[in-house]
Amino acid sequence: MHGNISSSEGIIASVEAKWLVITAVAPIAWGANYVVTRQLLPVDAPLWGSAIRALPAGLVLLAVARVLPRGVWWWRSAVLGTLNVGAFFLLVYVAAQLLPSSVAASVMALAPLTMAGFAWLWVAEMPTGRVLGGALAGIVGVLLLVGGATGTIDPAGVAASAAALVLSSAGAVLSKRWSDGTSLVALTAWQLVLGGLVLLAVAVAVEGPPPVVDASGAAGFAFTTLVATALANLCWFGGLTHLRAAAVGVIGLLNPVTGVLLGALVAHETFTVEQVAGIALVLAGILATSQAPKRRIPVQPEPQPLPAPDHEGVLAAA
Repeated sequence: MHGNISSSEGIIASVEAKWLVITAVAPIAWGANYVVTRQLLPVDAPLWGSAIRALPAGLVLLAVARVLPRGVWWWRSAVLGTLNVGAFFLLVYVAAQLLPSSVAASVMALAPLTMAGFAWLWVAEMPTGRVLGGALAGIVGVLLLVGGATGTIDPAGVAASAAALVLSSAGAVLSKRWSDGTSLVALTAWQLVLGGLVLLAVAVAVEGPPPVVDASGAAGFAFTTLVATALANLCWFGGLTHLRAAAVGVIGLLNPVTGVLLGALVAHETFTVEQVAGIALVLAGILATSQAPKRRIPVQPEPQPLPAPDHEGVLAAA
């Protein structure tokens, strides 16, 4: 019996470790996308860039899934697509225009706590001390990564960044709450298509015709669409299905870590001792949340042997 319990715990730990690695693909891809966007994509068409990022990725996944939403999933997909894609991309763009990047990154670093809060309210995931400690360590690490804020802090930019934080956290936890066994590829495709259509409409209204790109720009959009959006969103929503929402939020802090590392390697940006300490704290936070307390597996009582037949009593009665 004890051997079976140990084996079950080992299987659970192995599955969770697998999903930790899969989920980490998403923030790493998003962090790499910062460098790709800065180096390869046009800087004067952020709305078109967001629409091109979301809509083709959704159409690719929709072609793989080969299924359209049914019943409640029409309005659910519209809600999730608006929260996780359309509104999020737009608000992040506004914040990026109005705030220093360090301030915007600092606000978005609160995602582990907001996701833990929504998960507590909507999916009854009580945040543990270990998870909260890991989240706080990761947030401090991000603050060290982005360094001190420079430039003017616009209240409208802070409001936009905070709104992006709240809406994306709510969308992530709603994805977990509404999970009902529907194909992950289909769910991700529906969100990206509907959110991408919102972005497309806004891009046409605000920025006019789509930008003209060269070969390097086309390669950049290919990475952004297929890797940083289609693949990354599959991994992210898959992680939300199999892991605690707060733990997924902490894993998301790999996003700024990847951006800083690639910025130093590719764009030759400065890399300080404080940033090294920040990366160490983020990794420590992820390690803390990945070592959640073991699930208690009920122990089945050992079957009691049946009493031996009383042959002497039977003979005496005869």
